[in-house]
Amino acid sequence: MKKFFSLFVALFVFVAVGYAQKGVMKFAKETHDFGKIEQGKPVTHVFEFKNTGTDPVIINDATASCGCTKPSFSREPVMPGKTGTISATFNAAAAGQFTKTVTVTSNAEAGQAVLYLKGEVVAQKEAETAAAPAGAPAAKDKKKATKTSR
Repeated sequence: MKKFFSLFVALFVFVAVGYAQKGVMKFAKETHDFGKIEQGKPVTHVFEFKNTGTDPVIINDATASCGCTKPSFSREPVMPGKTGTISATFNAAAAGQFTKTVTVTSNAEAGQAVLYLKGEVVAQKEAETAAAPAGAPAAKDKKKATKTSR
């Protein structure tokens, strides 16, 4: 019984130490919603993460789900307690709803993390309307109001 207990304790310590010695990528948020964005204008979001583990995190790769999204990241190790970033640029060429993913591969405990970009690509006119504050005249209406007030 003593040998069994000693073996159990040794196995527990081995497993606990193995997990404690990894980097951990803790993202502030894993999904970004752009809302309505203008067709033809690329948009970028920077995902921030903190290394909450005990070892440095090294990002090996970041792969987008399609050619319309281009991820970039620092090749420098992110030390324990420090923050790192992964930037993703979406080329808003085609109109309509979208959801894109960026798969991040690293030496962190989970190995991979999936980040999401979503939103709706709209025509320029609709994007201006969506960006204007409620009750404010659209850009063309402002010009008319200025000309008629003279």
